[in-house]
Amino acid sequence: MELTANWSYPTTIKFGAGRISELAAQCKAVGMARPLLVTDRALAALPITAQALDILEAAGLGRALFSEVDPNPTEANMQAGLQVYRAGGHDGVVAFGGGSALDLGKMIALMVDQPVSVWELEDVGDWWTRATPDTIAPIIAVPTTAGTGSEVGRAGVLTDSTTHRKKIIFHPKLMPAVTICDPALTVGMPPFITAGTGMDAFAHCLEAYCSPHYHPMSQGIALEGMRLVLDYLPRAYSAPEDLEARAQMMSAAAMGAVAFQKGLGAIHSLSHPVGAVYNTHHGTTNAVVMPMVLQFNRPAIEARIARAAQYLQIAGGFDGFAAYVLELRASLSIPATLSEMGVEASRLDDLTEMALLDPSCGGNPIEMTRDNTRALFEACM
Repeated sequence: MELTANWSYPTTIKFGAGRISELAAQCKAVGMARPLLVTDRALAALPITAQALDILEAAGLGRALFSEVDPNPTEANMQAGLQVYRAGGHDGVVAFGGGSALDLGKMIALMVDQPVSVWELEDVGDWWTRATPDTIAPIIAVPTTAGTGSEVGRAGVLTDSTTHRKKIIFHPKLMPAVTICDPALTVGMPPFITAGTGMDAFAHCLEAYCSPHYHPMSQGIALEGMRLVLDYLPRAYSAPEDLEARAQMMSAAAMGAVAFQKGLGAIHSLSHPVGAVYNTHHGTTNAVVMPMVLQFNRPAIEARIARAAQYLQIAGGFDGFAAYVLELRASLSIPATLSEMGVEASRLDDLTEMALLDPSCGGNPIEMTRDNTRALFEACM
């Protein structure tokens, strides 16, 4: 093994219940005078969003909101947000919400004044160098779910509404200048969102842990992130007001996003096209395909998973770990198959081609081919 790699770790994080109160101060600290708060449609109507806007308004920073964000945001959402941003003379973005809002907020900040299209900044090689970095607006991230980890990442996922492909858009300056992780903001999450986002965090940690790439720091973070999810997701799901469980899940979400610098794999390369075509919840889709991907990768990861199981105090090595995942998934009322999510067998060829184009393929422990990926989709049905 050649021990050569490029590593990057996250940003300033203000962690703790009640720290949303610091939002205006942090905006001013990074130079924002007219921030645009970007969130999704459902969240826009909730008290926590009104609270954030109240804090900004009271500090003289205005009360600007953009919420036309789809569950799997597209370039059309981005263009609508850019129009609002420019018309309002804004000078920064507060990305507020789950992964969709965080990602779209980043895309708006990125594309305020770029000479290239957003698709020319896909996470391919050094394409990010095509961007003009000085025009990227400052970003403050405020997650209200505990799954995606986009609040500590340098990329965003955007769906091409023409091809229905999810693409990862990358630039180093997409890392939020400040992240406010306030677990009190997650208390009102519906159970199915708690489950889906929590399993998303677990998928990030699991795939990073299994990735063949060299990143020992991420490896350790991924293992401890899995422990936090297994210990605290059932508590957060069954007792939504449990602030300790909510806080630990916020930590696990951020840890998963840090860890997957090491790589993702087949879980994500399957779930991305399913989400793009069927508009399914990303974390829930990850959870549906997770047990089948574990078996698919077993020849390459059995010993590694057995070591993880020992750390996580799960008896039975690989088989015990796989059974634990199935039990956890069932306890969270996650669908058992893609068919239950509405995926049609007639689309499997298309989904296979889309999965093979997804950059997550490169981190899978076993090489993904057209034949074995098609068979994996069939197993997930």
